Amino acid sequence: MNYKIIVDSCGELTYKMKESGIYETASLSMQVDGDTIVDDETFDQADFLRRVAASPECPKSSCPSPEKYMELCNGEEKRVYIVTLSSELSGSYNSAELGRKLWGEEHSAGEKKIHVFNSRSASVGETLIAMKIRECEEAGLDFEEVVEQVEAYIEDQHTYFVLENLDTLRKNGRLTGIKSIVASALNIKPVMGSTPEGTICQLGQARGMKRALAKMVEQIARETKRAEGKVLGIAHCNCPERAREVERMLLDKIRVSSSFIVDTAGISTMYANDGGIIVVI
Repeated sequence: MNYKIIVDSCGELTYKMKESGIYETASLSMQVDGDTIVDDETFDQADFLRRVAASPECPKSSCPSPEKYMELCNGEEKRVYIVTLSSELSGSYNSAELGRKLWGEEHSAGEKKIHVFNSRSASVGETLIAMKIRECEEAGLDFEEVVEQVEAYIEDQHTYFVLENLDTLRKNGRLTGIKSIVASALNIKPVMGSTPEGTICQLGQARGMKRALAKMVEQIARETKRAEGKVLGIAHCNCPERAREVERMLLDKIRVSSSFIVDTAGISTMYANDGGIIVVI
């Protein structure tokens, strides 16, 4: 294999992606009550959700170090692509960029081409970008063409989500600038999304999870252009039936080239919380 794709662990890898040998994960970590939990194959979602529910403190996350990204760039591959969380939500992108520069300083020019993609998204948004990179590589595009096409794909990608609660996002400062969210005591569930810059915005709200998901589906169907050429990705935190229902509702309204559902890995679990749904197209 002449290339590899590194995805920070906020991006979920499907079983097929893990089996392909093309993808590697740069693991973030979470801190709950003084314990550090690494977001890798050892992550236990049920145990983590129990810990968070029992803890009086808000969980925190830490991104991979530049040295870790630098190390992951090693290998025989001549082309390395890195996909990270939105630079507006995490230090992972800056850390990867620094790791790329450090690698370049220690190796001869032209030995390897490395590009870092700022997903301007998270979770299954990163998954879709990683899939797009592979599609471009397998189509025989050269490195610069892959970068150009994938950056255009990121520009056109949209992220939507509805969570049972927004506490972790709010307490970790990821909802700055959003003032209109109503008290959760009224069971108001905001429909959230990503801005073109990769920050989080509120798109609407509804009373109760079912209505909020229906509102999100309506918005996605209304806003998605050229759906038949796109892949629909859905991530869920411990609610597979809910994810399947959202997929069914969406496929009733739009025709896509394919769709898939993944369970959230560690970082996405931390921010989405139990019952959260993330949709990217």
